[in-house]
Amino acid sequence: MALKDTLHWRYATKSYNGDKVAQEKIDPILEAIRLAPSSSGMQPFKVLIITNPELKAQLQPICANQQQITQSSHLLIFAAWDEYTPERVNGFFEYSNAIRNLPASVTDDYRLSLLDSLGSMSKEQQFFHASKQCYIALGFALLAAAELGVDATPMEGFDSSAVDALLKLPEQGLNSSVLLALGYRDTESDWLVTLEKVRRDKAHMFVEIA
Repeated sequence: MALKDTLHWRYATKSYNGDKVAQEKIDPILEAIRLAPSSSGMQPFKVLIITNPELKAQLQPICANQQQITQSSHLLIFAAWDEYTPERVNGFFEYSNAIRNLPASVTDDYRLSLLDSLGSMSKEQQFFHASKQCYIALGFALLAAAELGVDATPMEGFDSSAVDALLKLPEQGLNSSVLLALGYRDTESDWLVTLEKVRRDKAHMFVEIA
């Protein structure tokens, strides 16, 4: 499909048929997440990939009982860094410089500036900043899934503290930010599947400043 057709085809799926998505389609979605841009390239998050039915059943009650949690083939949980520690920031630059075969002196000024900028934020502000990077990656995952004919549902309606506790995320310096269910739409029971996509027209969406 052309990009426009792909975007018209996808929607936030409300009901899945339970069919498993083949790994050959999951892998490109994960690669799209991995290649998504992030602030300073740090990728301050991890993605938990959940397929275990028992664990999904435990998650559903603390995720507003959304049926997509248990119906989906794969549930992705984007978990952002809880803070930008010097160890995390310095570790990223060490890794980046090693990949690019650059001496530390090339990036030291920017690294120190970034440490100063991030260090001026509260821990809550740092988590909020890291969470925004999750949403960039989420957008890439949604587009990749649609291109592959895989349905997807981004979800925020969940008890993040309960999810964090269940998955022991705080011990890893992480907090849940957003969820993404992947699977195949149930055309028989999904009330949204036949409805027109609703988006504001260009005149309301865009403001051109010449």
